[in-house]
Amino acid sequence: MRQFSSTELANKTGDVLAAAAQRPVAIARHGKARFVVLSTEQFERLQHGMDTRKSVHVSDLSDAEAEAMIDALQESIDND
Repeated sequence: MRQFSSTELANKTGDVLAAAAQRPVAIARHGKARFVVLSTEQFERLQHGMDTRKSVHVSDLSDAEAEAMIDALQESIDND
C-alpha cells in the first residue's frame, strides 16, 4: 500500500487523492500508518461484503506463499 505522511496529505492533497482513486493509501503520523484513504466504491464494497478476498488454511499455502506471509509478519513486527 502506498503511504503518505500527514504533512504530504496537507501539502499535496491532490496527489494523495489521485493515488487513493486507484487503490487505498495509508496516511502516516510519526512514520507509522494511522489512517487509510480509499475511494467510495472501495469503501462500499467493504461495507456490503463484496470484498473478493478469501481466506485459506495455512496448510493450503504453497511454500513460497507461506514464506512471503512469514516475511510480511516479521516486517510488521520489526516496524511496529
